[in-house]
Amino acid sequence: MQILPLRFNRLELHLDLSGALWFPAERALAVADLHLEKGSSYARHGQMLPPYDSALTLRRLQTAVTRFRPRTLIALGDSFHDKAAALRLAPADAAVIRNLSESVDLVWVGGNHDPVPPRHLGGRGAVEIEIGGLLFRHEATRDYPGQPEISGHYHPVASLSVRGVGFRQRCFALGGKRMVLPAFGAYAGGLNVLDAAFMGLFPGGFEVAALGKEKLHRFLPERLRADAQLPGMRSAKITSR
Repeated sequence: MQILPLRFNRLELHLDLSGALWFPAERALAVADLHLEKGSSYARHGQMLPPYDSALTLRRLQTAVTRFRPRTLIALGDSFHDKAAALRLAPADAAVIRNLSESVDLVWVGGNHDPVPPRHLGGRGAVEIEIGGLLFRHEATRDYPGQPEISGHYHPVASLSVRGVGFRQRCFALGGKRMVLPAFGAYAGGLNVLDAAFMGLFPGGFEVAALGKEKLHRFLPERLRADAQLPGMRSAKITSR
């Protein structure tokens, strides 16, 4: 099942296997942490990575937009890996973004990597945006939100052990009025949801929806493990209960 429907604060939301969030009532699609041109950023500092991350990420984004046909596309910050990343895009990748901005209301939420959106690619910038009772921002506030909040920034991953093998998957983390989306970027890393950085974000408890090979898998934190506890980590097909 590629889509996992759920009720989040009385609103119907769909979690997509791609890592995108679909808000059907508002025809809004949200993705977090594209980190475009991370590969070229690393190359400038001597760490050579295959320079295909932007093309791969944008191809996945195009696929999601084609499937859902959103009215609004929200990029939840850190869409570009650094302030000059948009200028390093290959012409074909820049054209993809401009085409998207002409077909949907593209909202660039400012992140810590890219506080100011690139004007030459289209779309509009925002510090945060409210749509249909949901507040979309880059980083979850430490104060508990007064209204349901969707954010990114933390790149959540869920780690667990199955028959002695460790698995580490990108995931949605949600509980109470808060949901943190997985990083969408091809080269974006991940942070274990049991890490101290997540402490205090979900005071009433949380669950995760991990991105598997063919479907999303829901887990409570009792099933999860810190990375150091795992005998070995890999991304593979997992089974949830």
